Amino acid sequence: MTIAIFLGSLLAAMALGIPIAFSLLLCGAALMWHMNMFDAQILAQNVINGADSFPLLAVPFFMLAGEVMNAGGLSRRIVNFAMALVGHIKGGLGYVAIVAAVMLAALSGSAVADAAALSALLLPMMVAAGHDKGRSAGLLASASIIAPIIPPSIGFVIFGVAANVSISKLFMAGIFPGILLALSLVVTWWYVARKETVSVPPRKSKADVFAAFKDATFALVLPVIVVVGLKFGVFTPTEAAVVAAVYAMLISTLVYKELKLKQMYGLFLAAAKTTAVIMFLVAAAMVSAWLITVAQLPDEVVSLLQPLLDSPKLLMFAIMLLVMLVGSAMDMTPTILILTPVLMPIVKAAGIDPVYFGVLFIINNAIGLITPPVGTVLNTVAGVGKVSMDDVTKGVMPFMIAQFTIMFLMVLFPQLVMVPARWFYG
Repeated sequence: MTIAIFLGSLLAAMALGIPIAFSLLLCGAALMWHMNMFDAQILAQNVINGADSFPLLAVPFFMLAGEVMNAGGLSRRIVNFAMALVGHIKGGLGYVAIVAAVMLAALSGSAVADAAALSALLLPMMVAAGHDKGRSAGLLASASIIAPIIPPSIGFVIFGVAANVSISKLFMAGIFPGILLALSLVVTWWYVARKETVSVPPRKSKADVFAAFKDATFALVLPVIVVVGLKFGVFTPTEAAVVAAVYAMLISTLVYKELKLKQMYGLFLAAAKTTAVIMFLVAAAMVSAWLITVAQLPDEVVSLLQPLLDSPKLLMFAIMLLVMLVGSAMDMTPTILILTPVLMPIVKAAGIDPVYFGVLFIINNAIGLITPPVGTVLNTVAGVGKVSMDDVTKGVMPFMIAQFTIMFLMVLFPQLVMVPARWFYG
């Protein structure tokens, strides 16, 4: 009955068009009412406690870093470097998009920010070269969702806080899976674009490649600083976010000189608005998370899934299918906040490594960003690139299938995640 109250109140509120954060609060109030313990003071206290988290300070700083990188020319220089490297290959603009997406992912941690940057810079070039517009938009969308997987990742920060799992270990464990997802896009793009007749830019000379690399060097140094600093314990993920933001501002203003001080207010405001949405979601979700624990909902779910506890792979398949279903109708952050407190006790009961689960959970949620009908990244690419949602949805399908295939391979072979992860974080 408790599960019915929890899901019924949450889904009913969302069906009425109530924002998800307020739906979570209403869901919490409904559970309290059901358990005869309604107290507005407890609601308020849990909301405050939900936002009172030092690791969550990483979110605004990573958001700010992403805004500064786009405005300060770091993103454009990375795209230019990728163009110099692989732009001359047949279908090369697609490979440029994938390479640039991986590099940008190591800078921003935000799929939406990367999708906006890649769509604005590369989509017109791909269409002008003769590539199908919907397919090109689909590739850009699917490449952008690598951002929440390769560190620094805002998704890992939120999951780490909600699940009480080491954010540094999650960051390190996300590197190799993110590269695998990129390789799946390379193979898929080669297959779907091999018969297209497109104009290919001339091959850049070694001098041009070196010049593009030199121009992008300061941008490329940032992910190295973050990864090396985290691996050797120089700073925490929260401190890494501050380093990223300050570094991006210094490079944009003093080295590239494309960012003016008068622009900073707008960038701070944009980062603050996005952060406010995420932080309110986190705070509201803490009410539901606390009540989920009090109502012993995880115990009820564990008992329902008891037959699967002895088969971790089968359990992971079931969980991944559940997350796929939820992710098609809900954005990444609320999905993490709603499902994490319910699923983590099941994962621990089955003996599944929390870091391994966290990586697959975030990958699944990231792919949910390009899963219709909600697909936040799909909407971003459609809006920035002026492409119809139908065309983007059709174009993204082969790439989305390739990424889901890689995810389920990681379910079958956990070593694909854990062996590289243990090497990275020791």
